[in-house]
Amino acid sequence: MIASMFASLLTVLFDGVAFGMILFLISVGLSITMGVMRVVNLAHCGFAMIGGYLTYALIAVAGLPFAAAVPLAVLGTMAIGAVLERTVYSWVYAQSELGQVLMTIGLTFVMIASANAFFGSSIQNIPVPGALRGTTQIGSFGLPVYRLFLIVVSAACGVAIWLALEKTEAGAKLRAAVDNARMAGCIGINVKAMFAVTFAIGCGFAGLGGALGSDIFPLEPFYALHYLVLVLIVVSVGGLGSIKGTLLASLLLGMVDTLGRYYLPSGGGIVIYLATLMLLLIRPHGLFGRPA
Repeated sequence: MIASMFASLLTVLFDGVAFGMILFLISVGLSITMGVMRVVNLAHCGFAMIGGYLTYALIAVAGLPFAAAVPLAVLGTMAIGAVLERTVYSWVYAQSELGQVLMTIGLTFVMIASANAFFGSSIQNIPVPGALRGTTQIGSFGLPVYRLFLIVVSAACGVAIWLALEKTEAGAKLRAAVDNARMAGCIGINVKAMFAVTFAIGCGFAGLGGALGSDIFPLEPFYALHYLVLVLIVVSVGGLGSIKGTLLASLLLGMVDTLGRYYLPSGGGIVIYLATLMLLLIRPHGLFGRPA
């Protein structure tokens, strides 16, 4: 009896970790743009939706295999993000926080209408290759292969982002451009190009989350709004601009939400909001955020 309960708990926690890692992939780009570039971008989940729909189209329409469709979808999402950054967002940068909120939420509705027009209102399923289906035995536990794959890919992306921001010359230039754009320009840093590349990479990670996480976050036109609150919670709890904070917040909230829905099915959805409220009351700037 106790052994079965323990096995059930571990299975639920594993699902919570997978849920949290997909949240991390989608949220980390928003954490960078809000915390490092200081732009309120409420259309960020729309780029995750774009990545998911591009993957679906490349597999279902173009007939490409999953391993080719996902990278191409990420590159496509980055290209769309780069174009929007140089057109729409270059105008958004100059607006007040309220102006940024209104303009980006308006862009979200444009994305929703476009997705509905091209793909319809029904949920679209991205087929998973046979090698990633089924379960694998680790000790006495059978773990879903695809969710294990999600955890490994998300963790690798987190390490890559942290190394790029903290240990490379490009990361140092980005931080310098954010702290003092005029001075950074005076020493030869192309601030506009730096912001465009950073924004596109953030969109790419969101697109990767949308492409890989469709079995956790179903792909449908209102995707960009349905999961926006969860992503904002992750960024707020983790602390703006903090990669490790975003990762920890994603894992905590993923496990809290999964446990709440499993053990309190009638009211488990509210658990994550109560947990967020308590965390922000204790640490208003998030787990690793810094006071403005």
